[in-house]
Amino acid sequence: MDPTLDRVALLLGLLGRPQTQFRSIHLTGTNGKTSTARMVESLLAATGSRTGRFTSPHVETMRERISLDLQPIETQRFVRCHEAVAEQAALVDAASAHPVSFFEMTVAMAYHAFADHRVDAAVVEVGMGGRWDATNVIDAEVAAILPVALDHTDYLGPTVGAIAAEKAGIIKPGSVAVSARQPDDVAAVLRARADAVGAELVVEGRDFALARRSPTATGQLVSFRGLHREYDEVPLALHGAHQAQNAAVAIAAVEAFLGGPLDLGLVRSTLRQVTSPGRFEVRAGSPPVVLDVAHNPHGARALARNLAERGPGRTIAVLAVMGDKDVAGVVRELETVVDTVVCARNSSPRSLPAEELAALAIDVFGASRVRRATDVSSALAVARALADTGPGSTDVVLVTGSVVTVGDACSVPTDG
Repeated sequence: MDPTLDRVALLLGLLGRPQTQFRSIHLTGTNGKTSTARMVESLLAATGSRTGRFTSPHVETMRERISLDLQPIETQRFVRCHEAVAEQAALVDAASAHPVSFFEMTVAMAYHAFADHRVDAAVVEVGMGGRWDATNVIDAEVAAILPVALDHTDYLGPTVGAIAAEKAGIIKPGSVAVSARQPDDVAAVLRARADAVGAELVVEGRDFALARRSPTATGQLVSFRGLHREYDEVPLALHGAHQAQNAAVAIAAVEAFLGGPLDLGLVRSTLRQVTSPGRFEVRAGSPPVVLDVAHNPHGARALARNLAERGPGRTIAVLAVMGDKDVAGVVRELETVVDTVVCARNSSPRSLPAEELAALAIDVFGASRVRRATDVSSALAVARALADTGPGSTDVVLVTGSVVTVGDACSVPTDG
């Protein structure tokens, strides 16, 4: 990796600097970025704004990464954006020691599409970190920082404080930084960055808050104290306490962006139908399948809380994880809520081999609770066979460990 914004800035310069042609909200954090971005996008669209959203990685199709007015970019428009950017990227490659990366290309395509579509607001999720992330060529008016934990330590640093310093790089002079609850060392880093650049820092628990929540069959009922008003009895179509916290950040970020309160009816009607594919996404069937992209211990901990909250019933998990992740940490977080784990390898070359994953799982679960499969498709078949599908059964199959794992499962027919 070459930590520089020079290539993407040059590429965007050749494209006419599209990143300067729209207002933006920039999001970083360890987990929760995509779900929060989708909530921010939906709330802005409900106010009548033309919206663009950039998130990564995708679950099923590359077009998911670039959204215009709540919909993945159309295929032909995607192709036109790629052609326009690729032509200029060839010039950058000729003048640079390192070629334009895949991620830099997708960022440039997104910003080109947003400018071409004349969006009023772009909601942009960082790929990794923040300071040197290719998305960080925008001067976002609002920076949203979701909870910071350990991940990508090889690139971002060995401590949450070091990681926070990288993520704080998206806070720009004169902007508003909206921060979720953070560990003390992370909070101190964010405060120092905001002070250094003259940004306003608003913090969950002090300036806005999740007031209360209660789980429901379709998600949860939540109440918030926003920056400008209270939002009571809001139905949220996403499961888990962490999603309620993400929603609190989303509402505060939109309030900061618009400079005032949101209509309560608008918030209720929007969040009752918001979606976030692969984030504790429940797909009906016999048995039902829960898709969750948790890929680090922090995400697995939130997933475990969600599973515990759903009540009685066995969980048979299909697990495939990238080899460069804290795999043992993920396995430990899931042990108390998963009855049997089927270890597999997903379709990425970075995936940990199933035999190595099974060995780690056996150390935590014990041999009697661990199965092996060659790939996600065959692991799903094993998990479905282990689940009770009789009348009144509450068993579920869980697919988790990576976005790629969830994407692999999405390509498997629901009847197995």
